[in-house]
Amino acid sequence: MLATRHWDRLGNGGLTFTELGFGAAPMANLYRAISDDEAHAVLTAAWDAGLRYFDTAPLYGYGLSETRLNRFLRDKPREEYVLSTKIGRLLRVSDAASRDGIGKWFDIPSRVGVYDYGYDATMRCLEISLERLGVDRVDVLYAHDLDVFNHGTAAALQARLDEFMAGGYRALLDLRDQGVIRAFGAGVNEWEPCQWMLERGDFDIFLLAGRYTLLEQEALQSFLPMATARGVGVVVGGPYNSGVLATGPKPGAFYNYDPAPEWVLKRAGQLQEVCAAHGVRLVDAAFQFPLRHPAVVSVIPGGQGVAEMAANVAAATAVIPDALWQDLKDQGLMRADAPV
Repeated sequence: MLATRHWDRLGNGGLTFTELGFGAAPMANLYRAISDDEAHAVLTAAWDAGLRYFDTAPLYGYGLSETRLNRFLRDKPREEYVLSTKIGRLLRVSDAASRDGIGKWFDIPSRVGVYDYGYDATMRCLEISLERLGVDRVDVLYAHDLDVFNHGTAAALQARLDEFMAGGYRALLDLRDQGVIRAFGAGVNEWEPCQWMLERGDFDIFLLAGRYTLLEQEALQSFLPMATARGVGVVVGGPYNSGVLATGPKPGAFYNYDPAPEWVLKRAGQLQEVCAAHGVRLVDAAFQFPLRHPAVVSVIPGGQGVAEMAANVAAATAVIPDALWQDLKDQGLMRADAPV
């Protein structure tokens, strides 16, 4: 059975996350198309393995992820799982030639995403997601992609952060205060905007993708200690840094959605060697490392097929000797202050 972690920052009963969660981007035809039945099979395998936390977003397949979850969740008792989705983009109908996501998302509705972090757009985004998902409520809402990676420059990001704090943040506060959602935060690719928001608002949970992994631990400098001190939960996405920590440093390995640069391949190779010396697969250590931090409530790797789903379950249940973590620190491959 998969382990769980309970989060209750607000003293209202909180939420129970499975340590292995389901990131629902890959099953929305990310990088290649899969059928509805294939997606359903992956979700069924996840449920049968004990997963009870599902994260999605309007962006994933431009609505396809949420609609595929609709079919799957329809007969599941609502109190048995935790569900999160995101705000910040409204989807507009377009023609097939000018749709967003060409080359990244395949066989999806023709849509363009329009950034809008305002109050009314946040309410509208939730309303539409509830319709696509076919549920009466979601547990967690994240403001999506408030980072330089998506907005291009620090100045552009700051404008969006200001827009969000003036509008969408107030909407999320109202939704939580009214009991419509249980918690809110932001789902981003960088820890710095998480800290910026945490310093200025009453946030509950952040979904941080790819920035607290065996390869990268800069979030330990200030953000993660602040989250711990305030009882703020952290969901770690991208624990394999887009693949290199799952595949190892082989040719064609991916890092941050692109072919891995030389320094990443070298570092991954060093990590793999130490893991092998302890009889541990690199992918197992990569999954379990973030869970050693007290703020982390769940880790959500991707998985597009049943075999990948089984591999994630194996990583979540593998036994890791404590000596491995110490050896990684001794060899300078992990920050000395990383909780293990």
